[in-house]
Amino acid sequence: GLSCDPLNPAAVQRLLALKGRPAHKGLILVAAHIEQLAPFARIEAPCTAAAGATWPGPHTWLLPARDSLPWWIGGGRDTVACRVTAHPLMAALCEAAGGALVSTSANRAGRLPARSPLQVRLRCPGVDAILHGALGGLPRPTPIRDARSGELLRPA
Repeated sequence: GLSCDPLNPAAVQRLLALKGRPAHKGLILVAAHIEQLAPFARIEAPCTAAAGATWPGPHTWLLPARDSLPWWIGGGRDTVACRVTAHPLMAALCEAAGGALVSTSANRAGRLPARSPLQVRLRCPGVDAILHGALGGLPRPTPIRDARSGELLRPA
């Protein structure tokens, strides 16, 4: 996937341009642990109870956004898409960055995602760096649920 610092608007705009993705769609934040999501989402029960039961793991949840959430992350919504990863390299990257990172598939919007470093270079020219390692193993994007209602918004 592609990632960047969610608090760096230039980096996020560059990532969105690379993907051809409109900002109003919002982005997913991935973290090594739930505390890294606290600057962006209101980490409170009962919303985090359901999410916490599936984390760390390949499950994305819409949590209530903090009022301070930058528009380029949430797309102007009152929720933010969050995941606590079980992937060791992504967790290490979040730890090294000191917090949650944007997580999105390595592809142009509407196209198949890249699944190898070579495909990333070919499909996403202009990427600053590639972290070589095993993929998460899912054949499709993670499921997305609304933590407030439990509604499944994107099936696995």
